[in-house]
Amino acid sequence: MLLSKSFIPILKNNPSEAKIKSHQLMLRVGMIKQSSAGIYSWLPLGFKVMKKIESIVRQEQDKIGAQEILMPTIQSSEIWKESGRYDDYGEEMLRIKDRQNREMLYGPTNEEQVTEIFRSSYKSYKSLPQLLYHIQWKFRDEIRPRFGIMRGREFYMKDAYSFDVTDEDAFFSYNKFFLSYLRTFKRLSLTAIPMAADTGPIGGNLSHEFIILADTGESKIFTDKRIFDLTSDGTDLEKSSLEQMRKKYEQFYSVTDEKFNKEEFEKMVTEENRLITKGIEVGHIFYFGDKYSKAMDTAVDLPGGKKDFVKMGSYGIGVSRLVGAIIEAKYDEKNEIMKWPLSIAPYDIALIPMINKNDTSALEKANNINSVLIKHNIDAIIDDTDENYSSKIKKMNLIGVPYQIIIGKKSEGDLLEFKEAGLETQNLTLDKIIEIITKQKASN
Repeated sequence: MLLSKSFIPILKNNPSEAKIKSHQLMLRVGMIKQSSAGIYSWLPLGFKVMKKIESIVRQEQDKIGAQEILMPTIQSSEIWKESGRYDDYGEEMLRIKDRQNREMLYGPTNEEQVTEIFRSSYKSYKSLPQLLYHIQWKFRDEIRPRFGIMRGREFYMKDAYSFDVTDEDAFFSYNKFFLSYLRTFKRLSLTAIPMAADTGPIGGNLSHEFIILADTGESKIFTDKRIFDLTSDGTDLEKSSLEQMRKKYEQFYSVTDEKFNKEEFEKMVTEENRLITKGIEVGHIFYFGDKYSKAMDTAVDLPGGKKDFVKMGSYGIGVSRLVGAIIEAKYDEKNEIMKWPLSIAPYDIALIPMINKNDTSALEKANNINSVLIKHNIDAIIDDTDENYSSKIKKMNLIGVPYQIIIGKKSEGDLLEFKEAGLETQNLTLDKIIEIITKQKASN
């Protein structure tokens, strides 16, 4: 891809209306453009990053046996009235009427919709468990949308739902999602800590938020520092392994402010291990038993002729929000370098030819190198503009291209000037560069 042909409208300075790093960077490098308050168009650069995050989220859902569906953005009010949440949800719900004067709504979440789908499809315990998920746009009419896509009104989200016969089975499903979230955030190079949290309008009595530390976070957290040393590597999907994995995390005090108890905190955590800070919620899981199945008469036949309401949980990840959260965690504001993990970077490498009007050999060399990279599934962007060397490097650092090849006077013979963003250059062959990038991509 040639930069001159790319739709990447870069601004010289940070927009004055943006107050946090992610909002500033996303507007400045042309990842998004505001349409109205809290609603954004996703431009090619931002959309590409978001779709890569979506792909990782999807892969990790599939690994635990969840099945993908797609539910509509517009829902009938009837199923929300049936569950009792239509009036309770509040003004965040965007309520509309169609031409037949039927009450509709733009879905802020999908517990009712997925319950209605399940109850019309299955009647026997033999069909359980069922794990369903979708990735879809949602809308919540925030009273004060702010911080760009971090607290917008329209957002792209993965939400999953589990259906089980017993509480024990349901906890097994809950733990599967718990593990999948740890794996998802690890692949995104994020340290996301599971913290006991309030269930809010979703309901239920078991809930964990997955929080990454950030000064701009809206969640206040209280935790034991030792939780950061834990790892979920090697955990399989056996019931006992998953139980042990969750207990390993829950042995350390770690809660959001809604669940904070000062006496418990000081009793369970020594002073040197206490951490009180802010964080960004990147995922939230809930177990709410028969809250929705009972209200919506969703039962299955059990052995012996009895019926019982299915036990349910829901599991959300803010896919669009993760773009901003990763920027908050990875952007080096001082040096203006965005350090995207290679797994989701908009491009794997930038080719930076030093172009002058009378000599196109550097650009021709860049095109030849790109042809080789394409064969190795390495995605490159060629900066074919006539800017100077330092401006080109600064631009690629800002966009967040992890690796760069500079094609100029020092690129003689088989050796190329190769550098990782923010680090010193090395003189390497193209084969070696391909080996480095391919190995790094495989590890993600």
